[in-house]
Amino acid sequence: MKKLENKVAIITGGAQGMGAVTAELFAREGAKVVIADFNEEKGQEQTDKIKAAGGECAFVKTDVSKSDDVQKMVKFTVETYGRLDIALNNAAITPDDKPIADFDEAYWDRLMSIDLKGVALCLKYEVQQMMAQGDGGSIICTSSVSGIRPQPGTPAYIAAKHAVIGLTKSAAMDYSPHGIRINSVAPGAIDTPMLRGALEQFGLNAEEYAKQLSMLGRFAKAEEVAQANLWLASDDSSFVTGAVYAVDGGYTAM
Repeated sequence: MKKLENKVAIITGGAQGMGAVTAELFAREGAKVVIADFNEEKGQEQTDKIKAAGGECAFVKTDVSKSDDVQKMVKFTVETYGRLDIALNNAAITPDDKPIADFDEAYWDRLMSIDLKGVALCLKYEVQQMMAQGDGGSIICTSSVSGIRPQPGTPAYIAAKHAVIGLTKSAAMDYSPHGIRINSVAPGAIDTPMLRGALEQFGLNAEEYAKQLSMLGRFAKAEEVAQANLWLASDDSSFVTGAVYAVDGGYTAM
């Protein structure tokens, strides 16, 4: 029996990086997957890839910062596959790059609208659907080690990712009596296009920077985060809610 057999899962930010790899893993484990992403071209490519490998997958273009889009995402999922059992609220944008005295207000607003408000909107409408179904569910919100251990020069990203952890715990308290488990994964330095873009943006050497961000001296693979998402999505973690799991090679313990 596959771990997610007959389950229906939404993955926001599922067109690339950790979201895309998690979508592939969920599909292999039997889930019917809906990829929600603003990037229509990459989202459809990833959907086609999963279907070509024998998985069930559909794509819906979604801007998680817009309430109407998030409602349509949940509605599309239910209309396509009949219900919603699992959600990975993973959509995010590249961190900001200026300290608080110089922060870019426009970028602050954009980042907060996606990385924080987007998670809140997804939680709102996912929980509503799971409550209507009446048989629980599992929601995972992607935070970051920056939500646990701050780094300099990225105040908006750090504030948003700290807030995602607080939001996760708050929602878990409210909806655990209804069998809806809500947890967070806090990835460290994961080798994704988003990380590579950030390294280029900040002019950092990948090999040297990896040693600063992990006791293991390397970046993680996206598959290693996907495995944590799978565990939280599945019944293997049936007594886990309101928790934060750092997949960080020991960074938050350094």
